[in-house]
Amino acid sequence: MTTDLIAIGDVQGCLAPLIELTRAIPGMASAEGAATAAGGQASAHLLFTGDLVNRGPQSLATLRFVRALGERATVVLGNHDLHLLAVASGVRPAHHSDTFAEILAASDRDELLDWLRTRPLAHQVDGHLLVHAGVLPQWDAARTMALAAEVEAVLRGEHWVDFLRSMYGNRPARWSDDLRGHDRLRVIVNALTRMRFITADGEMDFALKEGAAAPPPGHLPWFDAPGRRSADVTVIFGHWSMLGLIDRPRLIGLDTGCVWGGALSAVRLADRALFQVRCAQAQVPGGR
Repeated sequence: MTTDLIAIGDVQGCLAPLIELTRAIPGMASAEGAATAAGGQASAHLLFTGDLVNRGPQSLATLRFVRALGERATVVLGNHDLHLLAVASGVRPAHHSDTFAEILAASDRDELLDWLRTRPLAHQVDGHLLVHAGVLPQWDAARTMALAAEVEAVLRGEHWVDFLRSMYGNRPARWSDDLRGHDRLRVIVNALTRMRFITADGEMDFALKEGAAAPPPGHLPWFDAPGRRSADVTVIFGHWSMLGLIDRPRLIGLDTGCVWGGALSAVRLADRALFQVRCAQAQVPGGR
């Protein structure tokens, strides 16, 4: 049986739209059985762009649902997923807009968090590169996968909480092969989970969250960088709800603002067929 690869944008705890979306995707079981259908009965594999949790109303149920999909789904980590890990481990305080308190109080909290922290930061399949936010211009797909693996090894290791303590910060803001230690890992995480705009000389700007139609002077979306080395694969990403749906050759952007009252979007990679469901607004825009 041929398996369709279906990429899905940022869910952010909006389980009801996710269930509705799975019902609309050919090759998926019904929503009620999607997470428990017997192997071989489904012909779709779901690729999640990260940010499974936070700001939506059902972060705990969403995490349980996607985890239960098992080998029928691949998830890359987003900045909100990492934020959950940091709050759960006491590294960061919760934000007033966080909606994952029920995860922290859940009886299966440890199992869910251990599963989450062992998800990749990048995934490559059939000529596609899946990340949450973006890929720096200097990195091709192989380099991206190798650098993501450096962070993944630390997150999966015994000193992962120590890593989270050093993960936050906007500096360094540009890549160098000479980077080592915490600075190196921080740049990798920031590029893969937080990046939107970069400057002409490759510096990441984390203050700007606008759409890409009229970039501020001296800035451009990461994916429009001249000579971007990942341009020979199709990069699939989320994170940037102000962009809306991006469907270009070699580029798919899937954060269509479900949590802000937009839509939850999925694309079948073989033919770029689009599946969308409207979402009830869970947050007022202003803090993306």
